[in-house]
Amino acid sequence: MGEDRRCGGTYLLKGERGTAFVPERTALLVIDPVNDFLSEGGADWDMARSTVKKHDVVGHLKQAIDGARQRGIPVLFGPMAYTAEDYENEELQRRSGINRMMFEKKMFLAGSWGADFHPDLRPNEDDIVLLPHKGVDVFETDLPDHLERLGTTHLVISGMTANLCCESTGRHAMERGYDVTFLRDAIGADTLAAYEASIRLNYPLIGNAVLEVAEFLDAVDAPSVLPEKGDEVLGSDHLGVGTVEEVVDGDATRPGYIVVPRGLVFERQTFIPLDAIVKTGNGKVFVNVPRLFVAKMPWGEPPTGATREEKLGPRKERVDRLYGSTSPSSESRAAD
Repeated sequence: MGEDRRCGGTYLLKGERGTAFVPERTALLVIDPVNDFLSEGGADWDMARSTVKKHDVVGHLKQAIDGARQRGIPVLFGPMAYTAEDYENEELQRRSGINRMMFEKKMFLAGSWGADFHPDLRPNEDDIVLLPHKGVDVFETDLPDHLERLGTTHLVISGMTANLCCESTGRHAMERGYDVTFLRDAIGADTLAAYEASIRLNYPLIGNAVLEVAEFLDAVDAPSVLPEKGDEVLGSDHLGVGTVEEVVDGDATRPGYIVVPRGLVFERQTFIPLDAIVKTGNGKVFVNVPRLFVAKMPWGEPPTGATREEKLGPRKERVDRLYGSTSPSSESRAAD
């Protein structure tokens, strides 16, 4: 995990073709499951309660935590805590809008009831409690060290809040190569608009799947198998795409795919590549493209070896200049 990644992206599951969560390579991250967000009387309860109550976030967080523990999946808790030194020495209250709001509302004060874990969501001695994050990115704690030590490749994100800590951490995890899943009914926000924007628009693009807790646990329990005829197909935004009409396995010369017939959602028959399917379980197939964009994909015909080669682009050794008319400034400096 320590190599320089400035010259390219990575994906930790490269070469793996499974569609299930492997417990020994999966971790559940629970962000800020604390009283200030989740309990009546908490500093942010007046804002958070609308989505927390609407989606039973506490109940679903407990379901996810208990389910992960039962399946041998590590549970990591990522809370916040602020001391006077954070504000006196680092002046964090001047750094951002959210830091100012937390400062003024006296949120997450170290050692307080508000910064403590909700009584239904307390860590067990086998769970991992991370160092406190001081902003909206839990990757700026000891989280990367624990994930590397555990051998994690699948990171499942839950907690508070949808458009800040959950989203920022998910973005960072994706950039670091993790397969990122968001648990839509175990995440809350300060407003319904913030929640919907994250769940419907941002998560489906920066993660590989947006699942409900029950679907996550089903995918852990399910064998990693091909989809079957009649399975329900959902996009990464958790919206229905259709049902599987046919499954065609691939070989050395041709990618495999599923066929979704035309219907109420699509005006054409759609041929979705098998490697666009990231999770399956309990009769559901999850594709890592939002439903809105599935119709925009070049999936109107069965994929072939030739069309796949075109999508791969040119080999590195055949590219003289990355951007056609110029080179990255770092390359220019190195040549001087």
